[in-house]
Amino acid sequence: MIRTGGVNRPVEISATGRLEVRITAADVGKRVSVRRLNDPAGEGEKFTDTVGVLASWNDGVLLITRKSGETVHIPEASLVAGKVVPAAPARRRGPAASYEELAHVASRAWRPVESERLGEWELRAASGFTRRANSALPLGDPGLPLPAALDVVRRWYGDRGLPAYVQTATGAAGTQELLCAELERLGWAREVSAEMWTAALAPVADRDEGAGVVLSREADDAWLTRYQRKGVSEVALKVLGSGPSVWFATVPGEGGGAPAAIGRCVVDGRWAGFAAVEVDPALRRQGLATRVMTALARQALDEGASAAWLQVETDNAGARGLYAGMGFAAHHAYHHYRHHDRSL
Repeated sequence: MIRTGGVNRPVEISATGRLEVRITAADVGKRVSVRRLNDPAGEGEKFTDTVGVLASWNDGVLLITRKSGETVHIPEASLVAGKVVPAAPARRRGPAASYEELAHVASRAWRPVESERLGEWELRAASGFTRRANSALPLGDPGLPLPAALDVVRRWYGDRGLPAYVQTATGAAGTQELLCAELERLGWAREVSAEMWTAALAPVADRDEGAGVVLSREADDAWLTRYQRKGVSEVALKVLGSGPSVWFATVPGEGGGAPAAIGRCVVDGRWAGFAAVEVDPALRRQGLATRVMTALARQALDEGASAAWLQVETDNAGARGLYAGMGFAAHHAYHHYRHHDRSL
């Protein structure tokens, strides 16, 4: 027997035991755990559990945003249990850090060539070189209602001949599950998702590897021949060279050819951010990426850093295995939402 009183009253069910839905529309914005009854005609498990932020509860449908950024639509009538749950437990290893701190650190490590403030949002452009340097970063109040702010974003990027992107995050305290849900409601589509991983820096540097790596303040022609983004322009070079203290690592190739491996690190206070760690496909699984990471980590330690971060795509199994073995773990997911209407 299911008893429902609409969005303002809990739903209860009695079967083999008494389960209760202890959430209402007043809990929008909170982290919840719900169990729903699957379609009786379907196959597989009878119940499905979902944990995430309750982004909305309208017209008899709950929208829950998971840690990964995936949005799940759940009919109210299918609920059999639900409750508010504490925020995800703090990580037991690695440096403590808030989402906002990491977002600012990552932004400083990959600067656009042009930016403009929209309240507490930053509009960033770099002639289309990477989404990170060509997306709006919303870290607070834009100073306008959201639809109006998004209109400004669309016009700003349209004036530059660029698609309009908004970068968001999910899965940690202070992230933007509600904004993600609103973007989707307003016609923005999530195109790309990745994760921010963090670790203590000393274990990354405390390895036998690291010999034979050449460090430089600039990305020279040899480094660029290994960099996976071809046709690097002057704008791209400015982005690559941006940040408080930037280092490029190279493992020279045999016979003066393209490097065997490369990497980039930006030191910013206690943080060292790693990126562009790439290895000659013919030389993979020989420890070259570890050598690059170790050499950069030692340099960062010398400059006073103690914590490390990097960004890795969710489907890059090789990189995720490497970084996990070095002590990195996921902190939060981040996403790029695009609006495809270029009419403004």
